Amino acid sequence: MDVKKRGNRLGFWFFRTSLKLFGLSGAYGLLYPVCLYYLVFDRPAVSSCMAYIKMRFKTYNFFQRSFAVYKLLINQGKGLIDRYYSFYKPDQFDMELKGYGKVKNLLADSHKGMILLTAHVGNWQISMRGLEGLKKTVYLLMSPEENAAVKNTLNIDNEKGKVKIISPDMFLGGVIEIMKVINEGNIVSIMGDRSYGHNTVEVSFLGNNISLPNSAFIIAAAVKCPVVVLLSARVSRKKYIVDVTNIMEPRYTSRAKKQDEIKAYVQKFARILEDYADRYPFQWFVFRDLWESKVQ
Repeated sequence: MDVKKRGNRLGFWFFRTSLKLFGLSGAYGLLYPVCLYYLVFDRPAVSSCMAYIKMRFKTYNFFQRSFAVYKLLINQGKGLIDRYYSFYKPDQFDMELKGYGKVKNLLADSHKGMILLTAHVGNWQISMRGLEGLKKTVYLLMSPEENAAVKNTLNIDNEKGKVKIISPDMFLGGVIEIMKVINEGNIVSIMGDRSYGHNTVEVSFLGNNISLPNSAFIIAAAVKCPVVVLLSARVSRKKYIVDVTNIMEPRYTSRAKKQDEIKAYVQKFARILEDYADRYPFQWFVFRDLWESKVQ
């Protein structure tokens, strides 16, 4: 969804004030009329959700699909509220970490870092907090946030401390900088559903083909570091599951098979996302028609 269009200072102030006065439950309650307004009057917002809903729930009729879009909008809103709340009261959320020990051992056994591969599912910003014990600098590959209200409220461009930004607008899409920081032992987080101008490959997802970027696996094969899929899911009002159990170590067996081998890793990632959509269907926030257009 176009956060720049729908997010503004007044809106964030409204929810911020509600959090202070009524807590999480009160702020959540405000989402229902707001999201109903979007459902009825904001056709671009509904359209951006509907492509996924139609693919995920193929037997739904018009009214079921509309209600599913409504649930998706509400869950996205709860995630945004949680993200803001976690910056000021991080101890309020329980993080269940799956696979944390193995990831910690991977970093301890190598002087190199790793790639965290995630997507716009769950609440990846909150899940980053669950990995603070790794004591590594995390670099996020992402475009500078253009919406001042989102930037100031959610701090997703905050480069202080252990979280920094690598812009895809840098030379060669930031690949050189990514390889440099990984070789220095740091972690780079890359969105597996956004290409940022890098190459994509066609893979199967929810029964049809989509295009996903292959850059994370190409970089990992070149640097010889692991790719750890980072997923998060909101399972109750104040509990998230952070899953890093899916680990891949891309390598080439031969130059001739290079493209096919990289595509196989991308397909494996697509299967992981497919399983996530099956378990948490209303925490899928990739608001684009992946089946009709290239990932951008």
